[in-house]
Parts: sequence; structure tokens; C-alpha cells
Amino acid sequence: VQLQASGGGLVQAGGSLRLSCAASGSIFSINGMGWYRQAPGNERELVATVTRDGRTNYIDSVKGRFTISRDNAKNTVYLQMDSLKPEDTAVYFCAIGQRGKEYWGKGTQVTVSS
Repeated sequence: VQLQASGGGLVQAGGSLRLSCAASGSIFSINGMGWYRQAPGNERELVATVTRDGRTNYIDSVKGRFTISRDNAKNTVYLQMDSLKPEDTAVYFCAIGQRGKEYWGKGTQVTVSS
């Protein structure tokens, strides 16, 4: 299973970005999908998750600003990030769960300037 993330970049505070992560390879039935992030000097933290039937969960710091969604037909998870803040600057990673295993994509850099 391979995960390809895209959509990161440099944006000013208050701006928006949309991350995408497409899974390919031996895809059978993906359970949870999620986004994590890691800022310099910090541990990796869970940002948002979405279950196969669309239930979502967010860390408090992004509630009301970020929206996670998925397209099961395309094996893709998205993260719409609005009202971005400098503290959202980090490398963002996508992850999926399938048949008891976790798979991770390479990160994509998000930089928010003040």
C-alpha cells in the first residue's frame, strides 16, 4: 500500500490549503483515515480522523477551521484547512488503517506566515 500526499505549501495567516492523500496498491477495505502533523521540536500529533462511514474527530486547536473528508471510491482522504495560523506550520502526514495494519504517507510541508 502506498500513500501519496499533496497540497502543502506556503500560505499567509488566514489563508486556506487543501491536502489530499491517495492510497494505491493492495487496497481492500480501508477503515480509518487520518491526518497527523509534526512541527519542529514537537512530537507528531493527530489532527483529524474519519471513519469509513464518515464520522470525524478533530483536535481542539483545529475544530471549526479544518474539515476532513474521504472519497471511498477513490481511496482518498482530504483535509481542508481554513483560517490557517502560524502555529499550524508543520509537516502533515496521512495515515490509513486496513486489516489491522497502519500505513503512512510521506509528509507534505505546510508553512503559514504571519
